[in-house]
Amino acid sequence: MTVDTHVVAICGSLSDDSGTRTALRTVLDGATAVTDTEVTTDLIDLRELSLPPRDGDDRDAGDAPALRARVADADALVLGTPMYHGSYSAPLKNALDYCGRDELGGMTVGLVCVAGGGFPRQALSHLRGVCDALDAWTLPHQVGVPNAATTIGDGEITDDDIAARARTLGEQAVAYANVESFPELTAAGASPSQ
Repeated sequence: MTVDTHVVAICGSLSDDSGTRTALRTVLDGATAVTDTEVTTDLIDLRELSLPPRDGDDRDAGDAPALRARVADADALVLGTPMYHGSYSAPLKNALDYCGRDELGGMTVGLVCVAGGGFPRQALSHLRGVCDALDAWTLPHQVGVPNAATTIGDGEITDDDIAARARTLGEQAVAYANVESFPELTAAGASPSQ
């Protein structure tokens, strides 16, 4: 049975030559490769939106209403960020500050982080914490892209293992879109009833 699934990604990098944007495109390619459902995607490029720093007195500043509408339209959301000083980017934090539980509560969310150095574990952990605070269903599978200068080039992920992880995240975003709860984890080969 074909079910329409809409996967939205938010790019937290403002760089023109963004490794994060490249990684998110790879994730979305993985989502559209799923063959048993009709998948549409939307890459929200924060460079194209006017989002002034979040002011508690003006939740609707700039393009905030349009951002919230695009996020709320998603069946699954993928957040992508470069790692800055051990955490995720200020533009992504600002975008998430304009959203809330109305948009992310119960949403299936995947995480992607691109680093110039080693594996961006801490940044992914920080972003996971924000998603948890917003009551999102954050996928266990996440994509860390270390050493971006050598793992991303010419608009693609050049490391085959990382590219495969990114495509898998897209597939999982589709597979777990709109879930009410994640299936119970079981031992390898065991059925949930065992």
